[in-house]
Amino acid sequence: MKTIREVAKEFGMTTRTIRYYEELGMLQPERTENRQRLYSSAESAKLKLINRGKQYGFTLDEIKEMILLFDIDRSGEKQLERTIEYGHKQLDTISRKIHELETMKREMGSLLEKFTEKLENIKGMKK
Repeated sequence: MKTIREVAKEFGMTTRTIRYYEELGMLQPERTENRQRLYSSAESAKLKLINRGKQYGFTLDEIKEMILLFDIDRSGEKQLERTIEYGHKQLDTISRKIHELETMKREMGSLLEKFTEKLENIKGMKK
C-alpha cells in the first residue's frame, strides 16, 4: 500500500490529478482511520493504464470505460474488445493527423522555396 504522495511521485503526476481521477470514479483507494488515501497494487495498475491511455490520446471517458469494464467482466474480454475498438478509432485519428502534417510540411517547404527565391531576387536588384 502506498500513500497518494508516493503514488504521485512514482507516476510523475500531482496529488491533485490523482484526486481528480478518484472524483471521476477511475480510482478507489482505501482509507485509513485518519481518511488518508492508500493505494493498492491494483489501484497503481489503474494509474499506469490511465497514464498509458493518455499517452496514446484516449479521452478520460474512454480510459474510464476501459478500466471499469474489467470490474464488470473479470475475464477481460469486454475490456479488450472496447480497447481494440477505441484503438482502431485512435489509429484513424493519428493517420489523419499525419496526413494533415505531411500536407502542411509540403506547403511550408514550397512557400519557403518561393520566399527564398524572392529574397535572392530582391538582394540581386540591390547590387
